[in-house]
Amino acid sequence: MDVAALWERYQDWLYYHNGLGMYVDISRMSFDDAFVEQLTPKFEKAFKLVDELEAGAIANPDEKRMVGHYWLRDANLAPSEKIKKNIVDGVASVKTFASDIHNAKVTPPGEKQFTDVLSVGIGGSALGPQFVSKALADVNAPLDIHFIDNTDPVGIDRTFAEIGDRLKTTLVVVVSKSGGTPETRNGMVEAKAAFERAGLDFPKYAVAVTGEDSKLDNVAKSEGWITTFPMYDWIGGRTSELSAVGLLPAALQGVDIQAMLDGAKEMDIATRVHSLKENPAALLALAWYFSGDGKGEKDMVVLPYKDSLLLFSRYLQQLVMESLGKEEDLDGNTVYQGIAVYGNKGSTDQHAYVQQLREGVPNFFATLIEVLKDREGTSVDVEPGVTAGDYLSGLLQGTRRALSENGRDSITITVPDVTPKSVGALIALYERAVSIYAYLVNINAYHQPGVEAGKKAAADVLDVQTTVRKALSEASGSLTLSELADKAGLSDKIENIYKIVRHLDANGKGVKVEGDLSKPATLKVSSI
Repeated sequence: MDVAALWERYQDWLYYHNGLGMYVDISRMSFDDAFVEQLTPKFEKAFKLVDELEAGAIANPDEKRMVGHYWLRDANLAPSEKIKKNIVDGVASVKTFASDIHNAKVTPPGEKQFTDVLSVGIGGSALGPQFVSKALADVNAPLDIHFIDNTDPVGIDRTFAEIGDRLKTTLVVVVSKSGGTPETRNGMVEAKAAFERAGLDFPKYAVAVTGEDSKLDNVAKSEGWITTFPMYDWIGGRTSELSAVGLLPAALQGVDIQAMLDGAKEMDIATRVHSLKENPAALLALAWYFSGDGKGEKDMVVLPYKDSLLLFSRYLQQLVMESLGKEEDLDGNTVYQGIAVYGNKGSTDQHAYVQQLREGVPNFFATLIEVLKDREGTSVDVEPGVTAGDYLSGLLQGTRRALSENGRDSITITVPDVTPKSVGALIALYERAVSIYAYLVNINAYHQPGVEAGKKAAADVLDVQTTVRKALSEASGSLTLSELADKAGLSDKIENIYKIVRHLDANGKGVKVEGDLSKPATLKVSSI
């Protein structure tokens, strides 16, 4: 396509939102008018189904739950007065609590003020808050934030080492809807132990974000934690950033959470429009469907050209992949749907993998995130008449053109600046795009049986470990792996047993493994 035709196509497909100053450009996706016409009936159906979702239809049949993250930024849309009140009161309580922390109305025992926040959570309970913190928290934020988002002992130790002597002025926010998520529970137990070692009364430093009457809610109330904030059963982890899950840590860091909600609300209004070219989320869904032939055949590479948006691709990994990665469609057919998401930031990663994107396997489409404003204040010239920000803009445009010239598709999303309002709008844009795309390909975006299967498998391994340790303690001497498996009554789990005893031995947990480590079948295992 020649330059004039590309320019006409750009103008034809460019979406601009005046209130948000946001552009969505899918003109470098190589679909044609016939493809759009073919997909139009699917979009008409998808728009209606998303309307029903917002109105309170049961969208998670596994748990008989509604999906209401849209109501978080416009409580008037909630399907009942009770839910509306819960939303309004919840936001107000977050704002009040953050203000009380900042103004030293709530303080740690014997200290003037809290200085740090330790957020304990995993998945959506961590990815959203981490993304927003990196994007929006000021260098001199009222409180520094730290995360325990895994059950890795070294990572946990490093986090506490970073906090150091400020543990006595650290507020702990534990986030878990059920209170039963193992990684979050482990992080909470580790945090309690760290506070106890320091001679600090953990409940006087802790708040919970959790479901009403959950295990965590009951623990927090029985132990006398500072307070609790609600998690609603109609909010999934990957769409929880604009609930207390994300709003509380953001507010504690001094982020304008109302502006985030306002930006999301404004984007929600734009993405309710039943017209493809006037709906930016529908345009993204169109581009995704085209690129992967409605089967996720190509990966989504996300390149934000701004350091503060570094974690956007990680945030989108969960939102997109957990929502769309499904084995079955709504009719029970095996379809293996999903879109793989990866990326980091431009221009850093142009040096890492744009060579392959332009000339290697064409198994992707790119999404470039452009930020128009370079910085607060003026910039020095790195060359006559050229600033570092000009270079960044040039590199983005150059990448887009280089990809297009070699037949590689891309989307460009442009925001005026990285602000609470624009970040809220970006979150809402992708949440709606996921909803629309899911209906286009006839899957349920709001359940995650694969995640639950992984949790059950992990629990099974820990049950095996308990049984193995008991069998070893009852043995009169050392056993081969085969003998140990037979004694434990777990001959079908010998590989699990091998990995369990190897791990226990490495950590000095009462098990000794001896022999040629390259030949597992010959090893001897004993209790010590």
